[in-house]
Amino acid sequence: MGGSKWRKVKLALGLKLNTCLHEPRTIEDAPPLSAGRLSDAASLSSLPSRRNPTTPTPSSSGLRLSKHSSKSFERTCAICLTSMKPGHGHAIFTAECSHSFHFHCITTNVKHGKRSCPVCRAKWKEIPLQSPVTDKPRGKPLLNNLSWPRDDTWLTVIRQLPPSRLVTNQHVSSFFHPVEPRVFDDDERQLPDVTLSSGNDVTDDHSVGVMEVKTYPEVSAVPKSTFHNNFAVLIHLKAPVTTRPQLSGINQTSRAPVDLVSVLDVSGSMAGSKLALLKRAVGFVIQNLGPSDRLSVIAFSSTARRLFALRRMTDNGKREALQAVNSLRSNGGTNIVEALKKGAKVMTDRKWKNPVCSIILLSDGQDTYALSSPSGTNTPNTSTDYQSLLPNFMHHDSASDFHIPVHTFGFGVDHDSVSMHSISETSGGTFSFIETESSIQDAFAQCIGGILSVVVQGLRVEIECIDPVLQLISIKSGNYRTSYTSDRRNGTIEVGDLYAEEERDFLVTTDIPIDGSSDETSLLKVRCIYKDPVSTHLVTPNSATDVKIQRPVLTGQGVVSLEVDKQWNRIRSAEAMEEARVAAERGDLAAAVSVLENCRKRLSETISARAGDSLCLALDAELQEMQERMANRRVYETTGRAYVLSGLSSHSWQRATARGDSMDSTGLLHAYQTPSMVDMVNRSQTMVFESSSPRPSIRPSRSFPARPRPR
Repeated sequence: MGGSKWRKVKLALGLKLNTCLHEPRTIEDAPPLSAGRLSDAASLSSLPSRRNPTTPTPSSSGLRLSKHSSKSFERTCAICLTSMKPGHGHAIFTAECSHSFHFHCITTNVKHGKRSCPVCRAKWKEIPLQSPVTDKPRGKPLLNNLSWPRDDTWLTVIRQLPPSRLVTNQHVSSFFHPVEPRVFDDDERQLPDVTLSSGNDVTDDHSVGVMEVKTYPEVSAVPKSTFHNNFAVLIHLKAPVTTRPQLSGINQTSRAPVDLVSVLDVSGSMAGSKLALLKRAVGFVIQNLGPSDRLSVIAFSSTARRLFALRRMTDNGKREALQAVNSLRSNGGTNIVEALKKGAKVMTDRKWKNPVCSIILLSDGQDTYALSSPSGTNTPNTSTDYQSLLPNFMHHDSASDFHIPVHTFGFGVDHDSVSMHSISETSGGTFSFIETESSIQDAFAQCIGGILSVVVQGLRVEIECIDPVLQLISIKSGNYRTSYTSDRRNGTIEVGDLYAEEERDFLVTTDIPIDGSSDETSLLKVRCIYKDPVSTHLVTPNSATDVKIQRPVLTGQGVVSLEVDKQWNRIRSAEAMEEARVAAERGDLAAAVSVLENCRKRLSETISARAGDSLCLALDAELQEMQERMANRRVYETTGRAYVLSGLSSHSWQRATARGDSMDSTGLLHAYQTPSMVDMVNRSQTMVFESSSPRPSIRPSRSFPARPRPR
């Protein structure tokens, strides 16, 4: 810029200095963090706590302004939060409103459509421009330094980390200055592979515990002269607890390392305590990842940005991940489409792959950029749009043996539960409904408690008819893909990954023929084949489980298996929930409530309910809760739809989801929780509420609590 131009700028400054007004700021126009502001994570002391009852003055990002924030603008660029000193290799631009910034920082702002001062919001007449060649950040990573509060219990581990060392070949992108390559193949390389077996035996059952397989016929005996149609056999599976010794190369435990992409909504509606609690929840996730695990974070509002590439969560990796998350601020709209594409791209383009991988996606709003459904309403028709955004190999029903589940979290009463549920269903993930702000961290904890405990991958259940006249009528498997041979004498269930001690129940039906020549009929043979995620060995048990029934001449009144009856109740309840949801979506809430009421009545008449089975009692309580959330259109739109969809997600996959207030131990206990999930939730609750009386520990339960929530 020539001398005459500088003189004009100085003259303009002198004329316009007093016209620079501080206009009221909206969420959309919230300014970037200044060096004098505390981070959201640091200002979490403003949340309710006995230890710190004071509440700071909130800003648009839910943060607290420092007393010296006005002076910090004179020394610090308000965009990148680093020092502005002449002669340090950075051109400095002073705007007509007198505020100064790094030249490359302000030109990047302009390139993204900002035509006003980030500090005072004064509209500019002269806009700084810069060629794309020089539009690159220089110097050290542009991440704000953190000032951790002494009473923030979840950050205790952070303060114990050793000082970071300067690593010249690593780069962390700033949220304000994302430097994204066209291909996301810049992921950090994993630790050297750890080989567990000493030989070539691919049926080594000692590297991981053996799957537990149990079968229960509907009744134990059928008379010789009786034809029994739709005879049910329950196949019960339970994943092992890993038994291999501790390995220093795998996060100090015997589990498989994880690649995790966290996709976070930072739109304007997340301002204040929402964003602060989200940062705390992601911080909890970071602290519970090990040095073999890798994490990447995508932040999205009107656009989506990758904060940093997949990095191993070493001490330095955790520190930089926390800094990147801490730099988040809320503004803009909600572009779930772009966020999902970018999260999938991280997984698709990565050069190295950990054996376990997942994406977690949280949003509190409607997608303002998504393709609308043909009807233009919030209906399940939008599912096809999101299915097309995920690569085919990420679809749970694809032929690929390596798909990536997307676990979605709908936060608050305004999120698009239909779209979030659709994304999770397509990918084989779960959908959780977080009704209250305080449940975010617990919901994340439950999810990663499972992800960090995968002990079985690619589980396939093979079912074979033994008796030559038998055929498979049906396999009740929920969302799991099933297939049959052309003669229907063989069938398979593609189960996929299982967490440690996770259980699955499948009902298989067949017709029992008349057989006057035998005292016993062999029905089915069940075999499980799966992969050990650490050793990558295929585990094939040497023996299969046979299902047999007795064929006496006469029998008394057959006693139906309680286990089979319980699973029929679970399946019929899930079917009633789906039928009620369809009725509610077409506007007939009365019919929806009637469907649920009829299901509760049939449930109460079953033998397992009369026996006081805890599963039946809990199913009844869940159905009643759904009835109440369908009381009227307003209640259904705000919480009912999300509650029902998260319940359907849980039952369809037989995997725990967060539902409404279910993270509270006084409410309905999570269905299908595993011990590792329970442990992680207890750890989350202990850390968050360390300053007060701890909440009662959640006891692990295979399905449901012993009694429903009192009304």
